[in-house]
Amino acid sequence: MIRSICTALAGIFAFTAAAGAEVTVIRGAKVHTLAAAGTLEDATLVLRDGRIERIGRNLAIPAGATVIEAAGKVVTPGLIDAYGRLGIVEIDAEEGSVDTGAKNLPYSAAFSIADAIDPRSVRIEVNRAEGITRALVAPAAVQGADGIAPVIAGQAAFIHLGRGNDLVVKSPAGFVFTYGETGAQYSGGARSAALLRLRELLEDARDYARNRKAFDQGSRREYAGTRLDLDALQPLLAGKVPLLAEVHRASDIRAVMRLASEFALKLVIIGGAEAWRVAGELATAKVPVVIDVFDNLPSRFETLGATFDNAARLDAAGVEVAFAYSEHYNPRNARQLAGNAVAHGLRYEAALAALTRVPARIYGVGASEGTLEPGKVADLVIWDGDPLETTTMAERVFVAGEAMPTSSRQTQLRDRYRRPGGPLPQGYAKP
Repeated sequence: MIRSICTALAGIFAFTAAAGAEVTVIRGAKVHTLAAAGTLEDATLVLRDGRIERIGRNLAIPAGATVIEAAGKVVTPGLIDAYGRLGIVEIDAEEGSVDTGAKNLPYSAAFSIADAIDPRSVRIEVNRAEGITRALVAPAAVQGADGIAPVIAGQAAFIHLGRGNDLVVKSPAGFVFTYGETGAQYSGGARSAALLRLRELLEDARDYARNRKAFDQGSRREYAGTRLDLDALQPLLAGKVPLLAEVHRASDIRAVMRLASEFALKLVIIGGAEAWRVAGELATAKVPVVIDVFDNLPSRFETLGATFDNAARLDAAGVEVAFAYSEHYNPRNARQLAGNAVAHGLRYEAALAALTRVPARIYGVGASEGTLEPGKVADLVIWDGDPLETTTMAERVFVAGEAMPTSSRQTQLRDRYRRPGGPLPQGYAKP
């Protein structure tokens, strides 16, 4: 009897909670789900408590729902910055606002960029207003006075761009390794030295995990990394998070792939200007590539094979591609990268996936983000046209079902100075 009463009460409470839940309906839009449902015309999305409850055509509208009429509009998942510096760099030339990495650390595996992310960064609101709802925030290797930089720059973090004081969704989301010409420079002038340093650190971390008791008792050999570094590297060795290798030249990509295979690491290529040359090998090894489509000129020896159709060739070979803008504080321009990639042969669907589904999968959050499907987090954007056209604007941006402000410092400055003599005072008047 008591059990029956409790069950009935639980049902009442659940019904009350459901009845009071915040519900938003977006009706009549063209919806790119980036999932099995494909692209739906004249579709309806029902958002409840921060998640997508239903998606389809001719759906009933829940009583009391806020309805957004979106006929003629386009809806996509929220865009994801696949590799950047949002929240850790405000003004490049002002050292006090730059928190990308630390000097004079031979190994920085324990260095977590998550601790430095500023949720009130102006750059976050500027990029969010143009459709960026999630981002991978990556540390950078910083040279010391001797020219040497950490072989692993530190731990990247995956964040949301919504409200709140804690934006971190996942940390660590990857470990950054700089190779190629820059990596050689950071390791005394030789590529092989950079790989040697990384191999030594990984071997030490593996040995430490197998002999931790002996290490704690002081009866194990000395390691190159600190105890904190060795502990931090265990998720990487276990394949739970990827090695994010900044590398361009085809032979360098092969070298990093061999090391990743040796230690059974998950690998993501960052940059990959010549990745198309090894597309078959990348596809076989299931290694995704994060590229800047505009890095298409032979500006240095390691990018002699750079080409505008890099993304198209990788996609055709079966390699997953994501986009990141080299000016890491401005990922909103990744839409233009995608549009240019399509103009040079990339499938349109693959270009949208490179901004949404692929980066979510790369960083281990694909089960809840990156596509528009029932049960997933309601990160989405309503566009006034084709999202890959530079003239298209994001009319509404939702992060976890919450409508975000469309204003930013840039729009506020525009409104202040577009009409001299208006209601807003100028910040400065020349005497």
